Amino acid sequence: MVNGNGVGTSNHFSFNIFEFSGSASRDVYLHCKLNLATRCNFAISPEVQLLAALRFYAVGSFLEVVGDETGLSKASVSRSVAAVTPILLRHARTHIKMATTRDEVRMVHEGFHAVAGIPRVIGLVDGTLIPIHNPSLVDPCWIGRKHYAAINTQVVVDHNGLITDIVARWPGSTHDSFMWANSAVGQKAGRGVFGRSILLGDSGYPLRRYLVTPVTNPASPQEERFNEAHTSTRTKIERVFGIWKSRFRCIHRSSGGLRLSPIKCCHVIVVTAMLHNIAVRVGTDEPPPVAGEEEQSEDEAPNPAKREQYSIRPEPRPDRNLSTSSEVQQPQPLPLHHKSPSTEH
Repeated sequence: MVNGNGVGTSNHFSFNIFEFSGSASRDVYLHCKLNLATRCNFAISPEVQLLAALRFYAVGSFLEVVGDETGLSKASVSRSVAAVTPILLRHARTHIKMATTRDEVRMVHEGFHAVAGIPRVIGLVDGTLIPIHNPSLVDPCWIGRKHYAAINTQVVVDHNGLITDIVARWPGSTHDSFMWANSAVGQKAGRGVFGRSILLGDSGYPLRRYLVTPVTNPASPQEERFNEAHTSTRTKIERVFGIWKSRFRCIHRSSGGLRLSPIKCCHVIVVTAMLHNIAVRVGTDEPPPVAGEEEQSEDEAPNPAKREQYSIRPEPRPDRNLSTSSEVQQPQPLPLHHKSPSTEH
């Protein structure tokens, strides 16, 4: 499938539950020219490092990769993941981006409108907990609303199930509305970058002219029908979470959590989101669902800020000590160094 220097020579790649076919599969190869310096007489080839990393993303266990009779030790698999992940990460902006041209925006609007009739929707936003396993994380800020250590990850998806924006840098206890206020996409929406387009969020987000949430305590048939349409449209993002985590078991709770440093966990999360988009674009079959993960609804408690309907508050800076409306001190973001205008990790 790949030649000696790690460049793809075939338009078909199959690896366990991964399968990328068509011209887009060459992207996976081209990202993985791993010309690594080594003192070993028998260095692991770039293609083997790539396969080991992909296998780890798929199963979430170093030991299971070792058990595949690849001849690699646990340490070798760990080093391969550490080498491949940052190389793939450089290409996240190419594969994770929101619609920008008029035709792209129109297609997204039409795709969402066809679901339940809500107009001008450019994306669905929600947070999902990615479990991590690190005994050194004793700070309670890592414990999310589901009572396990996690990275709270903000995701925006389009009508095709593509992840168009991702923020993977906040501890599990961070509220979704706080992540939104401190994200590039949230600040762009507040400045009117998306024009008349809107995003749909759950009750954990503040209601704004560009961010529409369900009606609290609907008092009329019209409001009830709107909530039904809102729920029907937002099922897409819940489905994307399920597919994404089933395809990449390393971010699924059934794997026991990512056994990496928090910053490396964030990098892996973004890389798997990029690979998810590649799989969607080339028409890869959806993986079977994995038992033990509840993705039906991840709504948080209603945000008190929703009372300020249609107002725009000054967006807080992520590097300051901020607190929520309940005066609970918010955790600080991880000190990540790879940033881009549309994708934060």
